[in-house]
Amino acid sequence: MTDTPPATPAAIGWDGRFLEDFRVGDRYRHAHGRTVTQTDNTWFSLLTNNPHDLHSNADYASRTEFGKPLVVSTLTLAIVTGLSVPDISRNAVANLGWEDVRLTAPVFAGDTLYAESEVLEVRPSKSRPTQGIVRVRTRGFNQDGVTILEFERAVLVYTRAGRPDRKSTRLNSSH
Repeated sequence: MTDTPPATPAAIGWDGRFLEDFRVGDRYRHAHGRTVTQTDNTWFSLLTNNPHDLHSNADYASRTEFGKPLVVSTLTLAIVTGLSVPDISRNAVANLGWEDVRLTAPVFAGDTLYAESEVLEVRPSKSRPTQGIVRVRTRGFNQDGVTILEFERAVLVYTRAGRPDRKSTRLNSSH
């Protein structure tokens, strides 16, 4: 029998960063993009009770400076935040807040959004010994590279030793 090398992270899958994996100044270009559809925009408007015609009435929107419906800004924030999850908050206990959210360009159905984040602060929690706070600045941009959104976000993240057990669950198919 021959010795086999240990599995590499790529072979076992990405498990996200823990507190000790973050360094101030690190930048992450998040791997995935997300094309926003008018269906996304309509559903989000309905789910969040946002009746503004600028998001759902093409006739009205055609007479505005934008010429067509805008994507709801909080949907844009949600998508860009979501794009950062694998790198920033996969091992989060909780989001602690967003600050300095700036909408810098309009987003329309059909735009594909991408994101990148920079680590601004990393520190252990004073009250939770197996957790710490990571603060990042995230920038969302469209398929043309135009910045559409910027914000800072603070996340409470587990240390590697403090991580809860992630046992896989099985559904019992017997009745």
